[in-house]
Amino acid sequence: MSWPATSRYQLDAAPGSLAFVQDFVNTIPAGKPRGPDLLADLPDAQTWLDDALAQWRHTRGVTADDGVLNEADLVKLRAIRAGLVSRIRAGTADSPPEHDRGLALSGAGTMQLDPHGRVQLIPNGKGWRLVASVLLIEIYDAQRDDAWRRLKTCCNHRCSAAFFDRSRNNSRVWHDVNVCGNLANLHAHRARKRARDNAPSR
Repeated sequence: MSWPATSRYQLDAAPGSLAFVQDFVNTIPAGKPRGPDLLADLPDAQTWLDDALAQWRHTRGVTADDGVLNEADLVKLRAIRAGLVSRIRAGTADSPPEHDRGLALSGAGTMQLDPHGRVQLIPNGKGWRLVASVLLIEIYDAQRDDAWRRLKTCCNHRCSAAFFDRSRNNSRVWHDVNVCGNLANLHAHRARKRARDNAPSR
């Protein structure tokens, strides 16, 4: 099994079940060539959710209801995704953007003891609320483990693919330096050349 949205961009998955958040963000059109928006229509969105939830349940070792989506759910999920991209890009979970209010849910999950006596949060809700519940559980756990700050989106805003920064000093900025990094360096080089060419002669 693999994370369906992230694997299409040939990216390493974030550790553990935090990869669900990464995969959700990676439903956006990103990379080169650009992948399709997996939340653009109901059949693609349902296929993504079925596969991603199956992987999440396998990774977490939990049981959870299947998510059945409708057209209204897609509108909400796209808004939540836009809010997450803005929040991750800003590098903070504080003061969420105004359009990110869809994540402000009460009762994100139900607490229960697993067979080993550990407390687990089990997501609840239907449709978009189930997805948001899983996202909140994973973000909460990642913040406690100090892994949340390493989930990033590519600095090429036309791309914005989500990746997990495993560098020692957490300094990675491109989802793929050979794609977006080289392109940014080329644009910067051309801009400097234009500036030199247009500079008044002394």
